[in-house]
Amino acid sequence: MKLSLTRNSAFYLVILAITWALSTYSFAIYKALDMRWIIRFPKKWQMPLEDWISDFLDWLVESANFVFFTFKDVTRAIAALIEAPYQILRNLLIEGFETGYGAEAVQYAPSLSWIAVIVTAAAIGHYARDWALAGLVAACFLYLAVFGQWESAMITLASVLVSVPIGAVGGLCLGILAYRYDWFDKLLRPVLDLMQTVPVFAYLVPILILFGFGPVAALVATVIYAMPPMVRITIIALRGVPEEILEAGRMAGCTRRQMTWKVLVPSATPTLMVGVNQVIMLTLNMVIIASMIGAGGLGFDVLSSLRSLDIGGGIEAGLAIVVMAIALDRASQAFAERSQRHPPTGNLLQRHPWTGTAFLVIVGTLILGMFIQPIQTYPETLTLTTGAFWANAMEWINVNFFDTFEAIKTVFLQWLMLPIKKFFAGIPWAWGIIATGLIAGRVGGWKLGIMAALLMAFIAASGLWAKAMVTIYLCGVSVLIATIIGIPLGIWAAQSQRAGRIILGLMDTLQTLPSFVYLIPVIMLFRVGDFSAMIAVILYALAPAVRYAAHGLREVPPHLIEAGQMAGCTPKQLLWRVKLPLATPQLLLGLNQTIMLALSMLVITALVGTRDLGQEVYIALTKANAGQGIVAGLCVAFIAIIADRIVNALAARQRARLGI
Repeated sequence: MKLSLTRNSAFYLVILAITWALSTYSFAIYKALDMRWIIRFPKKWQMPLEDWISDFLDWLVESANFVFFTFKDVTRAIAALIEAPYQILRNLLIEGFETGYGAEAVQYAPSLSWIAVIVTAAAIGHYARDWALAGLVAACFLYLAVFGQWESAMITLASVLVSVPIGAVGGLCLGILAYRYDWFDKLLRPVLDLMQTVPVFAYLVPILILFGFGPVAALVATVIYAMPPMVRITIIALRGVPEEILEAGRMAGCTRRQMTWKVLVPSATPTLMVGVNQVIMLTLNMVIIASMIGAGGLGFDVLSSLRSLDIGGGIEAGLAIVVMAIALDRASQAFAERSQRHPPTGNLLQRHPWTGTAFLVIVGTLILGMFIQPIQTYPETLTLTTGAFWANAMEWINVNFFDTFEAIKTVFLQWLMLPIKKFFAGIPWAWGIIATGLIAGRVGGWKLGIMAALLMAFIAASGLWAKAMVTIYLCGVSVLIATIIGIPLGIWAAQSQRAGRIILGLMDTLQTLPSFVYLIPVIMLFRVGDFSAMIAVILYALAPAVRYAAHGLREVPPHLIEAGQMAGCTPKQLLWRVKLPLATPQLLLGLNQTIMLALSMLVITALVGTRDLGQEVYIALTKANAGQGIVAGLCVAFIAIIADRIVNALAARQRARLGI
């Protein structure tokens, strides 16, 4: 084993030494030999993928004809199917029901009052668990009204109530098909990899071209973004159903369809509800990005605040999204637990007497709201705002700590970020492809090595090698710091119950905050540039490093800990020689997720001045250049896939070594 480790170390050191030498002297070699192709992929060899994709989309929209209908007819039908329930929910929650258009429009039924929505939300919380959850959900929705976020929040809620069922049901059906048919599973897996790793900005452009600007396009993008976890969790949940349950179903004479819907799905419901929870969280994380193509709601408020550097307004709208996320998250988790505690029996009124109460409140406020306006709409005079507090707090921090922040920024840039950036920027494309293939092959076998080399070759052939290296540098630095901070915090959370509650609660907050919200204070404190992008990425990507470290240490088998204690290990030795080695696979999974989140956040940090693949994707969105956006997005996805496969291979090797 020691010999193997020594050989591995020597191999990686040789690769690193060659890479450093070529990075340092590649420009001098190019000058001496007059061979520009050493540092820049020849333009005549580049693939015109941007033009091919753009031409294909133009053909699809303008000319594609399928005998009885055109492709445009298909997109219009999809848009109509999505827009109908969305508009009904908007009317129900905020706009009311009208007849006629423009100045001639007449409202024949008002929307639900704010009181009715809060009472209904509380009833759902009580039905899902208990009075405590009812109070939490009601308090979250009351917060939206009191702090003046009600109208935007209801528009966002309408989007969630449309996107989540489509994403959950669609993901469930795809997951069932993948569970039933191995060929479909193999076909679906790379598609899911791309859906989860291609930056969302990249597919906003083709969606914009196919569906136009507006809420429908935003809903389509949200479903694409939020569905993959539901598919993966469905496959895992169905495969995890105990064999004895399946055998009981077969003995009862269940058909294939009955086995699916009356045995498999009910048995897997708790795990499936975890998937629904993930769909809800990703849908809420998407609301700001979706506002770029016409979603409106809280996401639009955050985006507007970011554009105008309104720190107070941005944080207020962002907190409103967090509050809504907390309410929906807790309610969905409670429904998952309820399915095990209380199997449904009787009719709805018998199961939950609050149904009648909620109905009476809806009808009562509907009638009274026609005569007493504050019952229908929360009084504007009673709204509160924290915008001034956040703005003043940020101003005070800037005035008193500007020099400190600048010093920290300068140290990080001078001694860490710029040297690493220079190293990656100098790597010749040819050697970068070879080195990636060699490392991946050493870790995961020759198939992984060839795949990694081909994906890196695609990046070079697309003409985006330089920007890809900037992306890898920014992601690498951010992940390094997030890991250095996150693993010790995870260890602390695992070792101390009180610290665990505080730390993991903070991680919950960081995970529910929309990604754009991080940019506002970071820009105010550090201005635009790579350092600001790095801070935002670290904050966004920190949670998995902490969570997986804490989970890995807590999952170490007690008998192994007892064995270490009996061998006379001190608490420090027990941590370093028993717990951490056994938790290494979990730590690597945390590293994997940290990398994935860092790459997804890097595309958003293009708004603060980074010059990487994220900027390329964002420029494509502003110009509605589908080809440019998709190619740059694929480059980001391929970097993510290479990192994912290498880290997973390392985790698999570690599990094999530990015999787990």
